[in-house]
Amino acid sequence: MGTMTPLFDRALLVRRLRRAAARADGADFLLRRAADDLAERLSAVSRRFAVAADVGTPGEAVAELLAASGQVDTLLRLRPVAPLTGHALVVVADEELLPLGGASLDLLVSALALQWVNDLPGALAQFRRALRPDGLFLGAFVGGDSLPELRTAFAAAEAELRGGASPRVAPFVDLSEMGGLLQRAGFALPVADRDRLVVRYPSMLELIRDLRAMGATNALVERDRRPLTRGVLLRAAEIYAGRFADADGRVRATFEILSVSGWAPDASQQKPLRPGSAGARLADALGTSERSAGEKAGPR
Repeated sequence: MGTMTPLFDRALLVRRLRRAAARADGADFLLRRAADDLAERLSAVSRRFAVAADVGTPGEAVAELLAASGQVDTLLRLRPVAPLTGHALVVVADEELLPLGGASLDLLVSALALQWVNDLPGALAQFRRALRPDGLFLGAFVGGDSLPELRTAFAAAEAELRGGASPRVAPFVDLSEMGGLLQRAGFALPVADRDRLVVRYPSMLELIRDLRAMGATNALVERDRRPLTRGVLLRAAEIYAGRFADADGRVRATFEILSVSGWAPDASQQKPLRPGSAGARLADALGTSERSAGEKAGPR
């Protein structure tokens, strides 16, 4: 069996996340947006969760909201970088190799971490195994329609100045793939949705500063190892401003957050009706006459 070629340099990613966690000027607007959405979805579930795990989420926003929800008795945090502060037990662990026993959790959440895993189907399968029957998974991660402006500007600048473009923005997963991935991992009642957020900056350089503050700059294995020159950077900023600026001169940056949920299968969950088990005839509900297959409709 062949070995999967990794897409992301996980060691580099961990170093960047560690540096970002130590910064005083961190940019957490995406995390706050994802955390608020996660809290809203959790509040719609009228039950308590005895044991929950927050997997991979950077920062404190999700842990704070889970603690404030009153729906979680015990919260375990697993992440590749130890936080500077915390509200729960923290275990330093990789999202791709979780130290969790089977059927040990009632709730598992992960916000803005899964876009960096090399084996997303494998990570989701681990999440599913860690949940008890009727356990809930809630996730939020960066989607494939994020930062098209930055991708375009760098590709054009490098093609012009270096004779070819190198990958700068990761090819994150698309919404259309998520339902199938959740089902493949064994989740019941899978749901996937998107939230698009457009942020405006004075220039592309401020956007890159925020990405660095998130620890979210290029960690692709196939990235260009040559240093990014000032000339390429400034030319990309010029192209960005020329193509993606509003009338006031500020430039747009598009982020897509994919929100997903799924349940560990359990006999108590709602299931589709079996064919022929309906309690009422569709024809009666529609006020029409029922005809057998192949019978031609006569004049009305």
